[in-house]
Amino acid sequence: MEKRKKVYKIIDQIDTSMNFAVLANADRLKKHRHAWKVWRTLQDFGCKVYVVAPDLDKFEGRKLYSDLQSIPGQVDVVVPCLRPEFLEGFIEAAAAKQCKYIWFQEKNWTPEFAAQAEEKGIGVVRGCVLKHIIFKKPLAFFNPCYWHGRGFLKVPNKYR
Repeated sequence: MEKRKKVYKIIDQIDTSMNFAVLANADRLKKHRHAWKVWRTLQDFGCKVYVVAPDLDKFEGRKLYSDLQSIPGQVDVVVPCLRPEFLEGFIEAAAAKQCKYIWFQEKNWTPEFAAQAEEKGIGVVRGCVLKHIIFKKPLAFFNPCYWHGRGFLKVPNKYR
């Protein structure tokens, strides 16, 4: 008998059963910056996560994709982890891939991006993925994501 994976709600209409694409670049991955943390966090939640980084082919033994169109299958949620000036044309690419949501992180949302996404029929979600982590205490008190995420839904780590 096949065991079913437990599905957790993350934020709004987004849950752990969806397929995610994290938009990154070599710098944001290799230096373990925000894109790397988002990718690892979504994996820890048990989500299927693809990483789009045009300047890398592989990272940590995983295949990376040069654009959204090269990802096999459906992508439900696009998570851009780059500054707005590096995101030109990604909403059109998300619409062409028939993505349902764009989950903007704290510093890459703009009113123009939100209007373009809504015009294409893509839902817009704002807020950091890292706010949904359960941090272990007492070290949690030293992590700013713990404090920013107080009061937000938490997703259990699949390895716990």
